[in-house]
Amino acid sequence: MKKKSLAILLIMAMIAMLTLAACGSKDDGGEGGESADDDFKVGLICLHDENSTYDLNFINGFKDSMQTLGIDEDHYMIKVNIPEGQECYDAAAEMADAGCDVIFADSFGHEDYMIQAAKDFPDVQFCHATGTKAHTENLPNYHNAFASIYEGRYLAGVAAGMKLNEMIESGQITPEQAKMGYVGAYTYAEVISGYTSFFLGARSVCPTVTMEVTFTGSWYDQTAEKEGATKLIQNGCVLISQHADSMGAPTACEEAGVPDVSYNGSTISACPNTFIVSSRINWSPYYEYAINQTRDGADIDTDWTGTLATGSVQLTEVNDKAAAPGTAEKMAEVQAGLEDGSIRVFDASTITVGGEPLTTYMADVDTDAAYTGDTEVVLDGYFHESEFRSAPYFDLRIDGIKLLDEQY
Repeated sequence: MKKKSLAILLIMAMIAMLTLAACGSKDDGGEGGESADDDFKVGLICLHDENSTYDLNFINGFKDSMQTLGIDEDHYMIKVNIPEGQECYDAAAEMADAGCDVIFADSFGHEDYMIQAAKDFPDVQFCHATGTKAHTENLPNYHNAFASIYEGRYLAGVAAGMKLNEMIESGQITPEQAKMGYVGAYTYAEVISGYTSFFLGARSVCPTVTMEVTFTGSWYDQTAEKEGATKLIQNGCVLISQHADSMGAPTACEEAGVPDVSYNGSTISACPNTFIVSSRINWSPYYEYAINQTRDGADIDTDWTGTLATGSVQLTEVNDKAAAPGTAEKMAEVQAGLEDGSIRVFDASTITVGGEPLTTYMADVDTDAAYTGDTEVVLDGYFHESEFRSAPYFDLRIDGIKLLDEQY
């Protein structure tokens, strides 16, 4: 009897040990816990490094998400200064070989190389920000993501319009002198959509506003961006904004004492006297969504568009030292209208092109080399930006905005 009891006890002990071991290999599935798979890894490919406000925004969001999801530094990789060429494929392949389960890339020109990597590594998920081809490539492991940042730029434009009104009311400028300047990288839809929504936001509160735009031909060129802003200021632009990634334009504004609306984060520490507000895409909601879907073995949206409601479109606090009184309150009012649909950024009734009202437009949604229009996007009285794919396709040249040059 003693030998039999001892055997039973040993068997029960072994079962208990196996049960504890099995339980210990998994987490509770909750946010911020350890990875359910100790080998789960994530990668991020960036065009530039932390000196670029654009890439810094991606990097900060990525690190925040890693902390939220309980992924430690041994389980994620960040590669910076990866050009829009074969180097992107090489970086993606290296990450895949290192065991990354999902890989993100942050620049438009990375797309073709991410697509090739997705074909070569079918068991890895590839998520590309700002790209346009996922919905036509039809690869189960390749995805595009963007956000309705045009809503954030519109709100930033409202802040700019409030500042112009203050300058008019104080006698600093006349209504006809309410001219803004905008420094853009390239004459692409992404940039056109951004500066147009910024202009429309400003004009919604300052009806006499006009705008001039210059392009640098680079996403990050501090010298060219500063020279571009300086040229606009010399042309009589009394407020500057940008879609380029360095501190060039904000620095030019601070030195000249010209109000500035930045992008991708606050520049208040370097430009305390001229910075008004900044809009940015918060990429954390997308990182966390894509990673959780991958962990769970679930599908990732082919085209994912973040919004104000998802927390993907954000604005910094208003700098009261430079902004007009009541700016934050007005922006909150307009944001509520954007969220409930009573305000549309690209309301067709507010837009003319060559003096003609906007009633129809065939946009290049299914991207091709000739940018051939393939989808009617003016419906229900407004241009449906980022609703047929995540990346912007608004590329109209509307009245009130003058392009000083072009760069492709």
